Amino acid sequence: MVRQQQRSTLAGIPMILVLLLSQILTAMAVVMMPGVFKLLAIVLSVMVFISWFGFYMVEPNQSAVLQLFGRYVGTDGHNGLRWANPFFSKIKVSLRVRNFESSKLKVNDQAGNPVEIAAVVVWKVVDSAEAVFEVDDYEDFVSIQSEAALRHLASSHPYEAEQEDGLSLRSSGTEITELLRHEIQNRLHKAGVEVVEARISHLAYAAEIASAMLQRQQARAVVMARQQIVEGAVGMVDIALQRLSEKGIVELDPERKAAMVSNLLVVLCGEHNVSPVINTGSLY
Repeated sequence: MVRQQQRSTLAGIPMILVLLLSQILTAMAVVMMPGVFKLLAIVLSVMVFISWFGFYMVEPNQSAVLQLFGRYVGTDGHNGLRWANPFFSKIKVSLRVRNFESSKLKVNDQAGNPVEIAAVVVWKVVDSAEAVFEVDDYEDFVSIQSEAALRHLASSHPYEAEQEDGLSLRSSGTEITELLRHEIQNRLHKAGVEVVEARISHLAYAAEIASAMLQRQQARAVVMARQQIVEGAVGMVDIALQRLSEKGIVELDPERKAAMVSNLLVVLCGEHNVSPVINTGSLY
């Protein structure tokens, strides 16, 4: 595994002055020097000319990976005009934060239901040498591995949890986001990439089951609402019977209590307003 190593290079502006002065002096030596010295001056002049090809630019949030005849020699992270060995090859790598949005993937969740899911991944390169040498194309590697991690996450959790405290894609946003980021980071670590954030951008049932699942959600919501209404009504009836008994307002036998409970539950749990029937005679 290739690890990043910082390489010391020279500032470009001073080197321009040095090479310019050297070029003038060697040119003068070629003209003025006799015999063997002229040949030496020509060689030096050619070397100075070749040295001009050692200049390169490094922008902010960018690094240059340096190689000498295929061998990694270091990474230059200094900004501005730089100079290094003219025989070094320079590969520029952006260290800026980048976004990647996956396509909408069709995956079966843990319960086997087909769902459509997509995610946005925010990432950046933190090790230029690994990004260049450990994978063939690190940008393509990020996109493919992010989608693979998203597929694995979607197939490992249900769209909706059967229990309220269960982990699901739809309701456990914070936990799923952290799991997705961790899953993608594990896959991209070898490429020198850091995942800043990963978040689900689209989540829905597939078109072929969307209407059926909508009816299921509606039915579940109705059942939960009815359950709450019944629990509240039973509590109110219990309080009413306790208050009547404590204050001694009326004594009810079990049959009349049952009738009262039935009537109160109908009033409290019914969907429509109840039209009461007033009894003007005896209670019994």
